[in-house]
Amino acid sequence: MSDAFTVLWTHETCRSLRKAGRVGERPAVAFSGVHSSLPAWSGARVGDEVYALHVNQREVFVVSRMRVIDMERRDCCGTAAETWQDPAFPGHGDWSMLGAGGCGAAAVHVDSTPVRFDVPIPGDLLVRLTWRNRRGQTRGLKYVVDGRLGRSISLQGFYRLTPESAGDLAEIVGKALRTTA
Repeated sequence: MSDAFTVLWTHETCRSLRKAGRVGERPAVAFSGVHSSLPAWSGARVGDEVYALHVNQREVFVVSRMRVIDMERRDCCGTAAETWQDPAFPGHGDWSMLGAGGCGAAAVHVDSTPVRFDVPIPGDLLVRLTWRNRRGQTRGLKYVVDGRLGRSISLQGFYRLTPESAGDLAEIVGKALRTTA
């Protein structure tokens, strides 16, 4: 059975996506790292889903849902960097803003929904979203007031959703896809 995770994309990442004209396009790759600025996609396996989230003016949005295809470097990634000045993944330059230059970055090939910034998570769902750790303990979001997120600290990282919350996010993304089809 596959799992679902969330990862927070920063304002800088989302600004770069907009500036590069990637809104409406489907990322073919994302990047995992070893530093908190680029969370490690630890625990994710082939077939798992990852919901890229963004917080803007205290509202949380689903930017893209990505299904992990593999976590290996492929020919499409381009030649590995020989010096620190070389691009780490020249074959994925179009999506480098997703963390290609991050500390210890590794390519994660994905099948994804188009990047968009108009799929909000309703406030009543924000208070119900839950994640679970490897020991099976669950937690919700902190700092949710009146259906809005006061601080994004509890979203920063790469976290496994509970099956119920994964289903809720899948429903939101599914509705958004049907309305644009």
